[in-house]
Amino acid sequence: MRVGAFILAAQFPGQGQGEALHRAVRSAEVAEEAGLDDVWLAEHHFVPYGVCPNAVTLAALLLGRTRRIGVGTAVSVLPTQHPVALGEQAALLHLTSDGRFTLGVGRGGPWVDLEVFGSGLAAYDHGFPESLDLLMRWLREPRVGAQGERYAFREVAVVPRPAEALTDPDESGPPGPPVVVACTSASSVRTAAERGLPMLLGMHCGDEEKAEMVALWRSAALEAGRDGDEVAAAGHVSAGVVQVADARKAATETLTKAMPGWLQQGLGAHVTVDGRYRAMRDPLAYTELLCGLHPVGSPQLCADRLAATSERTGITRFALLVEGSGDLAATEENVRRLGAEVLPQLG
Repeated sequence: MRVGAFILAAQFPGQGQGEALHRAVRSAEVAEEAGLDDVWLAEHHFVPYGVCPNAVTLAALLLGRTRRIGVGTAVSVLPTQHPVALGEQAALLHLTSDGRFTLGVGRGGPWVDLEVFGSGLAAYDHGFPESLDLLMRWLREPRVGAQGERYAFREVAVVPRPAEALTDPDESGPPGPPVVVACTSASSVRTAAERGLPMLLGMHCGDEEKAEMVALWRSAALEAGRDGDEVAAAGHVSAGVVQVADARKAATETLTKAMPGWLQQGLGAHVTVDGRYRAMRDPLAYTELLCGLHPVGSPQLCADRLAATSERTGITRFALLVEGSGDLAATEENVRRLGAEVLPQLG
């Protein structure tokens, strides 16, 4: 089992953006010290829900600050950037970090980001598969050209080539950085499965829904001709929330005191690009839902909850939001307790 910290650089009410980013960086440093396997970095634009606008840039900083821990994006929003530019950045981090970088990509939402970056609503509505395929070709092939609906260019050399990280050119397996795809619907599950790419499943989903998505991914991958061993070994990632305390009541109170204000401010700031209606979750009810779904409570409860999720879904990789208290000292303590008191119980 691989347990990692999910870091949003969330800006809680009354906090500055620099404060949120400092807590994000410090959380990652402490995660390595505490023995966690990974840190996962979110990316958002123009909202206090998360003030990191480029997860790859923050990943580069953290890869330079750390020596052992894996660093991934959760996720880089593909429709708002050029796949080749993102592929170049991913290859650079893969090569310079001795393979510690994982690229997570997603479709994002119908936000005003699409207008600001000039990609347009079509990039969100139906352009994701083309962008993903171009990205994957860039990460796996020595030369790439494109003749697609959105991207068309002459063949060019891939520089730097992620394959150069392999010591043996005949070594099996993908040559570039690992890639995971955020999935929130049956269509996105099939998109990932057909390409043999593992999923990142959101923290709003319970075990039953995640198990159903894993089963759909497996059947879609096999239908697409993927190798059975490859399908069985897929390293899906489950996002969640963690808060470690001496008792469940104390952990729940910490989150229900801090998270609703952040969610109210952060989720409410999203603006759709075309004015479409969107329902907003009740912040307190959503916080209570997350506390019920995820490892929130004593170290024993947290370990049992992670083990149960793994058993029910088959997922063995976790990205757990550690900053739900909104406080730097409390976040550091949460991460340290996760490493010292929960991880040893997972075997």
